Amino acid sequence: MQLSIGLFIRAGIFQCLLLCLLPAAATAASKQPVEENSKNMSIRYLDTLLKLPGLSACEVSPDGKWVAWSWFRTGPNADIYLAPSDGSTPPVRLTHSRQDTMLVSWTMDSKSIIVSQDNDGDEREQLFRIDIDKQPLLVPITKPHPDFFLRGGDLHPNRRWLVYGANYDFKSAKEQEETWIYRDDLESGEKKALAKPKKAGYVVPDLNPQGTLILYNRNDLDPSGQQIWLVDIDGNGDREILNFGAKVKVHAGWFPDGRRVIFLAENNTYHRVGVYDTLMNTTKWLIDDPKRNIEGAYVPFGSEEAVILEIDKARIKSSLLNVDSKVETPFPTVKGNLTPYAPIGNGRWVGIHYSSKQPADLVAFPLESWRDDNVKSVTRIWERTSLKPDDLTPAGEYSWQSVDGLKVHGWLYRAKSPVGTIVVIHGGPTAHSEDSLDIEIQYYVQRGFNVLDPNYRGSSGYGMEFRESIKKDGWGGKEQEDIISGIKALIADGIAASGKVGVTGTSYGGYSCWWAITHFSPDMVAAAAPICGMTDLVVDYETTRPDLRPYSEEMMGGSPAQVPERYRERSPINFVSDIKGRLLIVQGLKDPNVTPKNVTDVKTALDDKHIGYEVLAFKDEGHGIGKPKNQRKLYKKIAEFFASSFAGVSATQQAETPAAAKRKS
Repeated sequence: MQLSIGLFIRAGIFQCLLLCLLPAAATAASKQPVEENSKNMSIRYLDTLLKLPGLSACEVSPDGKWVAWSWFRTGPNADIYLAPSDGSTPPVRLTHSRQDTMLVSWTMDSKSIIVSQDNDGDEREQLFRIDIDKQPLLVPITKPHPDFFLRGGDLHPNRRWLVYGANYDFKSAKEQEETWIYRDDLESGEKKALAKPKKAGYVVPDLNPQGTLILYNRNDLDPSGQQIWLVDIDGNGDREILNFGAKVKVHAGWFPDGRRVIFLAENNTYHRVGVYDTLMNTTKWLIDDPKRNIEGAYVPFGSEEAVILEIDKARIKSSLLNVDSKVETPFPTVKGNLTPYAPIGNGRWVGIHYSSKQPADLVAFPLESWRDDNVKSVTRIWERTSLKPDDLTPAGEYSWQSVDGLKVHGWLYRAKSPVGTIVVIHGGPTAHSEDSLDIEIQYYVQRGFNVLDPNYRGSSGYGMEFRESIKKDGWGGKEQEDIISGIKALIADGIAASGKVGVTGTSYGGYSCWWAITHFSPDMVAAAAPICGMTDLVVDYETTRPDLRPYSEEMMGGSPAQVPERYRERSPINFVSDIKGRLLIVQGLKDPNVTPKNVTDVKTALDDKHIGYEVLAFKDEGHGIGKPKNQRKLYKKIAEFFASSFAGVSATQQAETPAAAKRKS
């Protein structure tokens, strides 16, 4: 029988009352069974969480009739699901894969989808076609285990040509730094290079619905910038169309008419939204307002109007913009977050709805209002779990001031009877934590930990100025002070106790854990569990995939050859002798992003300094730990690691927080 968190809490209260009535000897005798029962219930709760599907990579078919998506945790790996966009029938599972299968794109006739698989997270993807009337057949359309990294994957309307990006020269059969745009003839095998950016970068081509033109991005001018280029399907007319400065980023996508382009362009401290006409070579601005934090704009199939995504304190506010009149219509306000995807007829839309108490759900809803009786779940997520909303801990807003007075915001999850605090640091850093359901955080709270999920400077979701401020110092600058200031605020507010705070996180979150354990005292950070985190920024730069190196250059103000001292100063490996707290190192051994060399090198440095540590490595994981069987092992280990790290802190020490001292006075 699965026990909810509510039942667990009530059971704990009953046990506590019973123990108070027993003699001391009986209490001691029954302590072990009580602790064992609590541990078993925690494991059952984790197992229930690990069966809750996690939504990723969802897209609506061009005809608006279907939605396809990848679901994690419905099996050993991610698989593809399909459902009518109106939610009229339950989802159908299209794959039962030995590897994670991720949705890439729909074909223009809405009859097939393109999906990708790599090898245990090595990110060297093979593409397949799934014909939805012939599923579950996976038809391979690129070679397995490629010796390059493939980006995108759009099938031409003739169903013969496949368009993608690859850091590979097929003529010389050699991997390279730059990602070129290819047209792969699936019948003849010819791979024609349509465009050749000069610098390495995260380049993803976008074929227009008519199959005539391809949008793609370049950062040839500066690692901090991004310009939009256009080339036709035969490789002719390759030209730059949107450039607002060498260090300015532009993002773009097609209108359904395949002629116009909607784009989002940086302008000092905010984003502007515009339309570019490929035939007339003209630009029209739709929104130019420094007071708005717009982080997304697109025109879905079935619409001539643009969806505008505005984010305020990491919460989404969406609207529908008439590109001719510039009149905006807001989408319904909901609890949590709602991102509209596409219209599906009769004034209804399909989109994704989620919060910390609502698993990510694809929903069909009317534009005018949001009521329980007019919203239809497409995924039917609650039918796939024994969990109820009351079994989940809500994300509470928490704000504090950093060392320079900057206001920082994050999410605080409160345990009923906390035994310590865990700070879960998001990756990126150009990303942000939301009011969303994180099974890792939910498990830690159930285990008795308060959890802080901070959005430090450099995070998106708070405006371009906040996001760009991380570049003033580079990685390992004041964004790390933002995190430690959050810990100090928790202690001052009596929420956390000195000596009973641990940090964990993946990717840049892992790097931040390394920074914390090498730079802050055990009173602030008693233990750290970095997951796939950079330890030596030079090693990371040299061993990561080539299309990610420009991001390091952008964040650090140059390459290791250009600013060697900054890379040295900001590499935690050079400060391991200062570690006083406990350390658990977690790594996926197939990781091509933050490679295992980060771990092998730091282990040597730790051994040389006689610093103790533990290592938890997963041979079948890449950048992050995603398989349910591995997550079960990882989350249990991290919870036990922090519990044992905090166990030596006495009740007296806990009481002597600044907040407690203030109350005494």
